[in-house]
Amino acid sequence: MKDVVVIGAGQAGASLVAKLRNSGFTGGLTLIGEEPVPPYQRPPLSKAYLLGEMELERLYLRPESFYSDNDITLMTGAKVTGVDRVLKTVTVGEQTISYDELVLTTGSDPRRLPKAIGGALDGVYTVRTLKDVDDMAPEFRKDASVLIIGGGYIGLEAAAVAAKKGLNVTLVEMADRILQRVASPETSGFFRQLHRAHGVDLREGVGLDHLTGEGRVSGAKLTDGAELEVDFVIVGVGITPATSLAEMAGVELENGIKTNSKGQTSDPNIWAAGDCASFPFKGERIRLESVGNAIDQAELVADNIMGAEKDYTAKPWFWSDQYDCKLQIAGLNTGYDTVITREGDGSVSYWYYKENHLLALDAMNDPRAYMVGKRLIEAGKTPDPEAVADPATDLKALLKA
Repeated sequence: MKDVVVIGAGQAGASLVAKLRNSGFTGGLTLIGEEPVPPYQRPPLSKAYLLGEMELERLYLRPESFYSDNDITLMTGAKVTGVDRVLKTVTVGEQTISYDELVLTTGSDPRRLPKAIGGALDGVYTVRTLKDVDDMAPEFRKDASVLIIGGGYIGLEAAAVAAKKGLNVTLVEMADRILQRVASPETSGFFRQLHRAHGVDLREGVGLDHLTGEGRVSGAKLTDGAELEVDFVIVGVGITPATSLAEMAGVELENGIKTNSKGQTSDPNIWAAGDCASFPFKGERIRLESVGNAIDQAELVADNIMGAEKDYTAKPWFWSDQYDCKLQIAGLNTGYDTVITREGDGSVSYWYYKENHLLALDAMNDPRAYMVGKRLIEAGKTPDPEAVADPATDLKALLKA
């Protein structure tokens, strides 16, 4: 019977080992994670957990006993220092572990500020791991001043938590608008207004020049010459796929760890899934940084290790919680040329079209629009834009058209 080793104990890794056991896999199964805790959910870290609304145990994807009960060797606080794909072994400290199939679910790493501009000062944080959030939590004191660098979803979620806790929040985004890389001007405008209504000093088209302080950050100079006094800084300027072990193993990289439609790398006995993996999608090669993709891709790899020979068909969806607003996104808006606005009672959704073909939608406090839009996109159906824009249109009727 095969021995499967999974490196990376996040959402993808945890989903993969569970799927293997639930599918009747009886071989050796080892899950290796660098963090000293069992696999946990990351999205609540910058939301409910940071707000103090979620206990640590509720973060865990499964009780720790699940792994021993299912004969899964869970290695926490374990750093892999070697991968030898000729001998089919991985090295963890003094230990050598053999595999028949190796899966890389190594996730991603947050981009950090260069040391030259103050990135190594105390009081400068990223939001990626449980330790990151535990370390920064004591900084969230009422009336403290925080500078958030980056107007993507991580930065905006951190800003929402800080504002709700009564901090003085300044957020700077170097691009012309927040969410510029991932959303329409309409969605950017919605969240700009939302954050300013909650007292966030949101500055677009302005970047960080450098941080100041002796040992610990105390101030910041911005690219427009403005100077700020700050108590701490949160950096949310994106992530990069964690590929160092794939490089060590000598498998091909392309926007992350390059996989085929079945999740295999250039070595047929090494697989990858989650944030770290790129895969073919509609004639292109993409990576998806989302919980849904991590689960779906990992479970597909588990099926294929069992011999299923399935191709991965991604169904992109994402979400973000900010204040009392729940944003739900279905599809990918890449290349859109038209945005249709649908307004409801306390809700709004933006529908992205390209050459009269529905690509994606952003739904704010509108779960019905999200669910209908998601089903339409996954079915390859395109509703009439005028019908979408008309608040009198019964959305469910669009599914039958």
